[in-house]
Parts: sequence; structure tokens; C-alpha cells
Amino acid sequence: MLVDTDAVAAERSPDRTELVARAAALRERLWEAAAEADRTHRLTDEAVTALTESGLMRLMTPKRLGGHQTDIRTLLEVAVEVGRGCCSAAWVTGVVNAGNFVVSLFPEAAQDEVWGGNPDARTAFVLGRPSNGVEETEGGVLISGQWPYASGSLHAEWMGGLVVDGADAGKPVVQFALMPMDELSVKDTWHFAGMRGTGSNTVVAERVFVPRHRLLPYVPVLNGETDGLIDAGHRYRNSFTGIFCVGLIGSLIGGADAAFRYVQEKASTRPVAGSTYAKQTESPTLQLDLAAAATKIESARLLATALTDRIDRFASAGENPDVVTRARARMDSTQVTQLCREAVDILLTAYGSSAFAESNPLQRIWRDVNVGSRHAGFGMGIPQQVYGRALVGKDPREISLLV
Repeated sequence: MLVDTDAVAAERSPDRTELVARAAALRERLWEAAAEADRTHRLTDEAVTALTESGLMRLMTPKRLGGHQTDIRTLLEVAVEVGRGCCSAAWVTGVVNAGNFVVSLFPEAAQDEVWGGNPDARTAFVLGRPSNGVEETEGGVLISGQWPYASGSLHAEWMGGLVVDGADAGKPVVQFALMPMDELSVKDTWHFAGMRGTGSNTVVAERVFVPRHRLLPYVPVLNGETDGLIDAGHRYRNSFTGIFCVGLIGSLIGGADAAFRYVQEKASTRPVAGSTYAKQTESPTLQLDLAAAATKIESARLLATALTDRIDRFASAGENPDVVTRARARMDSTQVTQLCREAVDILLTAYGSSAFAESNPLQRIWRDVNVGSRHAGFGMGIPQQVYGRALVGKDPREISLLV
């Protein structure tokens, strides 16, 4: 009798409710570890172990190799819950799962290398400027280059970076290159005001051998033009941009929500300086500020949820989203980050100047959300230009590498 391995895997895989509950159960531990991660510029080993043992680093890993292969809504909701404990931990969780998604697009030989002996193997991916340091050699290429802002690289077993490969009939093509972290080095360059715990340092390769099956063309994946390249049965083969964005915004929603809960909880015991209000809850100004911040956070969550549901609908139908839909995904993600940043700014002002004391967790969340919301995927006015060009019938790919 033949065994349907996919059916068995499905029966044993936790559903969204369970995975989100696991993330929520870690919130207090992550909250307590967040200050140490901020100070040392890396997540604590205990936090990484807890996230890994809870199965939250294998959300996008194929079921055939022990992963959960969840929908994108689950990725968002898990990241939000983790972000309520620690923005940096949620950012790394999102990035690693997005990186594992990219690995799932590679040939099975590459997937087996990554997860064959460890279903919890983590992959850090960087979508920065491609390296030109590629030399042809027997069976593959030798790669040299540097990739800054490699979030999660301190806790990953594998690393993916973009390279320019000239082997395709002499025509340079940008490829994802998948490399084991133990063959790379990490330069300590992540000295930023916020998201310090992500350890987003610079990864360096010096003539690292990469076999051909660990190279994947970047542009077709980016554009959702993967027919003939990726297995037609792959659930998310056409949703790269959306998944990449969702892997980041959950952290910011969770952080903004944590700031809201903190201010709301403390308001009943804090007086309003320079006034006769014995409690902040008695002040109409505080009430208005909480209402404004809550509305922005809920708006951000609704936008993010609509984005994930749209991705999942296209994936379930096996359809390629058009350029306008992909451009909207980036615009919606950007709007989410702006709403979170605005909400946190309101909350710190409402709390008072002591919110900026180094001992107060609000200032860490404020720094994390302000830095995270200015990620290149959301900043410099490019998402607005991308969406605007798509809306008037122009191709936004002429001005942006991420559509």
C-alpha cells in the first residue's frame, strides 16, 4: 500500500492557530531578552533556541523536508506576536522564513542540502547590490563579494546573496547564490540606532565554490515569470515580493502594539506632569492619543492582513499577479510601516519624556520601529513611484528592482 506522504505531513503540521499561540507563549521571554539583544547587537542564544524549538523558523520550509509550508497569513501573524516581545527577534524570524521560502524555489538537490539533515536550518537572504566577483569553474562558480545588511546572518546556517553570472551565452544574469555560512565570514558593521538585535552585519565570500544547482535566476522569480523554472505545483512560486515585505512588517506591527499596551497599562498609575491630573487616564489628551495610536495600529494590521490574503489567493489559484497588484503590495507594506511609526511617535509623546530613558523599553521600540520602517524596501519614495507608475500604465520595473 502506497503512503501519501503529503497527507501524513499535513496531518502532523501545526495549523495557524497553534503556531501563533506558540509565538505568543514566547512573548515574555523575548521581552526580557530584548534589552540584551539591543546592547550586544545580536539576539540571545536563548531567544534563537526558543524560536527554533517552537518551530517558528520553519514556517516556509517544505513539508517533505519537515517544514510547515504555511500560508502567508500565518507568517504575518507569527511575526506580529514575536514582535510584541522583541522587534529584532520578529525581524530575524521574518527574514529567515522569507529566506527559506527562496530556498524552496531552488532545485530539490539544493533543498536537500539545506534541510536534509536539519529541518530547522535557517537561511539569511540579502537583496542588495549584486556582486560581480564570479569565476567560472568546473561544475559551478567561485564567488567573491560582500553583502551588507544581512539580517539573521549571525544565526543562519545558509546565506543567499545576489551575484552577476556571465555563463548564460555570454549574457550577464543576476542569480541568487546559496552558500553555507561556515564557508563565509561576517564583518561587524551593524552599528545602528535601532533594530540592533538583528545583527545585520556584512557577509563576505572569498572564492566560495557554488555548484550550478545552488544558483537561481533572480529576475524571473522577482517578476513572477517562473513557468518552466520553478515546479508548477509550488504553492508560492509567484509571490516573492509580497512574502519579502510580509517578512518585515509583522515586526513593526508587533512593536507598535507592544508600545500601545505599555502606555495603556501605565496610564492608570502615572500622573500628568505639570497638571492636576493624578492619573494619565483622566486626561482627555491621553485618551485622544490612545485613540489615534490604536486606530493607526489597527489600520496597519488590516492593510497587512489584506496583503497576505491577496498573496494567498493568487497562490491558491496558481495565478501570476499582474504588475499593478505587485506594485500595490509594496505600497501597502510601506503604508503599514508609516502607520506603525506614526503610532509609536504618538505613544511616546503621550507617555512623557521619561519614555526616552535608557531603562524604558519604549525608547528601544521607538528606535526599532523608526529604523525598520526606513528599510530600503519602504523608503526614499520609491514604493510610491512604483505604484504610481503602475497605475498610469508604465512599467515600474524601469525604476525599481523590487516589484
